[in-house]
Amino acid sequence: MANQMSRRNSPAQFPSDDTPQVIFGRNPVLEALKSKQQLDLIYLNPDAGGSIVQITALAKEQGVVLKHVTDRKLSDLTGNAAHQGVAATLACAAYVSIDDLLAIAQASGEDPFFILCDEIEDPHNLGAIIRTAEACGAHGLILPKRRSASLNGTVFKTSAGAASWLPCARVPNLAAAIEQLKAAGVWIYGTDAQGELYTGCDLTGPAALVIGSEGFGMGRLIREKCDRLLRLPMLGKINSLNASVAAGIFMYEIRRQRTAKSK
Repeated sequence: MANQMSRRNSPAQFPSDDTPQVIFGRNPVLEALKSKQQLDLIYLNPDAGGSIVQITALAKEQGVVLKHVTDRKLSDLTGNAAHQGVAATLACAAYVSIDDLLAIAQASGEDPFFILCDEIEDPHNLGAIIRTAEACGAHGLILPKRRSASLNGTVFKTSAGAASWLPCARVPNLAAAIEQLKAAGVWIYGTDAQGELYTGCDLTGPAALVIGSEGFGMGRLIREKCDRLLRLPMLGKINSLNASVAAGIFMYEIRRQRTAKSK
C-alpha cells in the first residue's frame, strides 16, 4: 500500500492486511472513477449533495457496485475522517473479461477449466477456493458483482498469494456469463445435493464448475442453466461441507480425470 497522504484530498489506507484500502472524499473518489481505477465498492450517502450525483452516474456507467449508507457507516469506514458523504474500497487486482479467460485457456493448449462462484460471500472461503483453483490448474475464476466477496485483502491473504496468479472476471450477471461460456462450447457443472455422484461423470472436456453459496447453494436460475449437477457422497450425520472444501474435491476430480485421459 502507498504511504498515507492527506486525509482531505488523497487516498488513505488502513494498517491491517485484513482491511481494504479505502479512499474517501468527493474529489478522490471522482478522480479514481475518471481515471478508470479498479474500485471494488463505493459507499455513499445519496443525500450528501454536491458531486455525489456525478459520482453515482460514473459508477453506474462503469459498472461499479454502489451501496447507500449513512454518514455514521462512512465515519466508521474512514476512521471519522472528513469523508464528504462518499468512500470507496480499491480492488486488490485488476479483473479481466470472460473473453480474456477463454483466450487464456486457448493459449494453454488445454480445454477450458473455470470456476464460477455463485454468491460466495465469505472472503476466507473465496480465498481458499482461489488457492485450490490455482493449484489444480484452473484457467480462471468468475464472480458476480453483487452478493459476493471480491478480491480484497482478506481474499489475497487467505489465498496465500494465488489470487495474484489466477485470472478473475467479475460480471454483472452470472447467468449471462454462463450463456457466454456455453456459446464457447464450455459445459457447466453445478454442485448440488440432488445431482449425480461426481465420480460417475466424464469431466474431461471444456468445463466450468459452479460452487454455490455457503448457506443456500446455487440459486434457482443458475441451477437451471447447468448442463449437469454433481454431488458428493455424504455418509455421516452432517449433510454438507464447507464451500471451499467441497470445491476442492470437485476441482481435483476434474484434474484427475484430465490427467488420466492425457496418459
